Amino acid sequence: MFDDRDTMDAPHVAVISQSLAREQWPGQDPIGHTIEFGNMDGDLRPLTIVGVVGDVREDSLEKPSSPTIYVNYRQRPQATYDFTAVLRTATDPSAVMSSARRIVRELDPNVPPVIGTFAEVSAVSLQSRRFNLILLGTFAGTALLLAIAGLYGVMAYSVARRTAELGTRIALGATRANVLRLVLRQGLATAVIGVAIGIAGAIVLTRTLQSFLFGLSPTDPLTFAAVSLLLILVALLACYIPARRAAKIDPMAALRYE
Repeated sequence: MFDDRDTMDAPHVAVISQSLAREQWPGQDPIGHTIEFGNMDGDLRPLTIVGVVGDVREDSLEKPSSPTIYVNYRQRPQATYDFTAVLRTATDPSAVMSSARRIVRELDPNVPPVIGTFAEVSAVSLQSRRFNLILLGTFAGTALLLAIAGLYGVMAYSVARRTAELGTRIALGATRANVLRLVLRQGLATAVIGVAIGIAGAIVLTRTLQSFLFGLSPTDPLTFAAVSLLLILVALLACYIPARRAAKIDPMAALRYE
């Protein structure tokens, strides 16, 4: 890293990012090599590489990090137009921010410092992405509620229409437990087939969500499992309630059921 020896009269040095090191010196140690900063600051003197640091996503998490050359502001002051100081503390950040603001004011009252926490800086870079996800999540939640209501209504109606059939089965000797198991088994089979088709379609559609996620897979197994289990339970409940009601009525009344 830079140190006090890197003055204006000393050989100019640079620290480069890992991506630049891999790009320019693949499989080699870049320390000691020279690199030109170009005419970006008007100084054409070459820079000797003294260190390599990790890549940084400076603008947002959406943009990949770019190869970067870091120079010492004491050696290249003409390239300096703004300073950022990073403070790390184990205490309440507000107390440190207050002290930092006071120190800057004492050093130069004409410098207006902009102070914030790293969490705030990160949040600002994700504002548009967060809004899109909240909007998408709201629509997804609404769609899930509509799916639950529709699934319950369709399954309950289809079982209720079988009241005469269930009464006939009971009149011919089937127990109420047998009738319930039959209806639940058939309802479960239908629900599982529907959920399987839905998962296949969701896996295809979730590719569009890839750009919204960081550190998560669009095919998160926990989410798929939770939603699938919820829909299957709703289907079983929609089958159980009307089947239980039909199993309790008198077989003769069930045979006359319209």
